[in-house]
Amino acid sequence: MLRANPKRKQKTGGGGNFAIVASRYNARYVDAMLRAAQAELKRAGATVKVVRVPGAFEIPAVAAKLAQPSAIHHPLSAIICLGVIFQGQTSHAQHISWGVTHALAQIQVQHKLPVIHGVFVFEKQEHAEVRCLGRKHNRGTEAARTALAMARVMVDI
Repeated sequence: MLRANPKRKQKTGGGGNFAIVASRYNARYVDAMLRAAQAELKRAGATVKVVRVPGAFEIPAVAAKLAQPSAIHHPLSAIICLGVIFQGQTSHAQHISWGVTHALAQIQVQHKLPVIHGVFVFEKQEHAEVRCLGRKHNRGTEAARTALAMARVMVDI
């Protein structure tokens, strides 16, 4: 049986200390995911810092900076990254999404900190509406739940 490692416990309220990096681009969808994620974390008693960036491609730079240990803030339990990219007629969306995915994975492994990937590529607005604006399948809620679960895992190992 695994026991909690007291050295890794966060020094915040019972819910942990989280950061959300959210794109301003495609704000209608990202803002809805952000509100849902914040609400879920608040229900868990977490502390949340939100940082807005211009677009999805800028998310990893801020996530990397937030992942660095700092004497001025408590260690983070996890970072949630939120963005929406629409597939156009060129391969630009794939290049952006691949770059973001690769960078977030590197940050997560390098800093041993959960980085929740909530940057989505959609072909149609209808798909984004269901997954970002609705309550039943809101990806912001799902990202927050994943962050909370991973924060617990990281404390327990």
